[in-house]
Amino acid sequence: MSRAATASRHEPDRDCPLCPRLAAFRKDNRKREPDWFNAPVPNFGPASARLLIVGLAPGLKGANRTGRPFTGDYAGDLLYQTLIEFAFAKGRFEARIDDSLELIDARIINAVRCVPPENKPLPAEIRTCNQFLAAAFEEMPKLSAIVALGRIAHDSVLIALGAKRSKFAFAHGAKHSLNDSLTFFDSYHCSRYNTNTGVLTPAMFRAVFRQVRTHLS
Repeated sequence: MSRAATASRHEPDRDCPLCPRLAAFRKDNRKREPDWFNAPVPNFGPASARLLIVGLAPGLKGANRTGRPFTGDYAGDLLYQTLIEFAFAKGRFEARIDDSLELIDARIINAVRCVPPENKPLPAEIRTCNQFLAAAFEEMPKLSAIVALGRIAHDSVLIALGAKRSKFAFAHGAKHSLNDSLTFFDSYHCSRYNTNTGVLTPAMFRAVFRQVRTHLS
């Protein structure tokens, strides 16, 4: 498939070639772990949702393995427990895609769809994948709240929406009014590193989603 054909899609192709380094890493992972998902991870949740949660990228042994955002690693444990607590999800999260978990009025997407080496996408890869984030916004007619998990997700949202990054500084717990109908919330990423070091506590994370629930009520 040509670069133009792939870039015109709202979802990246399973063999998307747009980021050569990520494509090569994906190919190697398929050889090592042929039973894993090992492809661009699709959005999770209905396009009719009012809330969009934006993460960074799939974890190697998490979403890259299972094929669902934040599924299979610690970040998902904290995220989905919090979403259930604030009625943005129902069912039981068991870290696999055939569990009973469902999102309610919420959708999840990663700023970069393919797993990067060492969980660190390059700036060019973030920019290249931004077209798919922008497309997700276009697919959500009721979108009124966004939660960005980390600075890269924060910046990616602003780029996708054509907003000036200098006007919206990232800070955990920050709330930004992008326009009359769209509010933007920031959180530190719910990674094990951030929680183990105390950068983010479960209480801090819940406080962000408490704000979101109040906003959408």
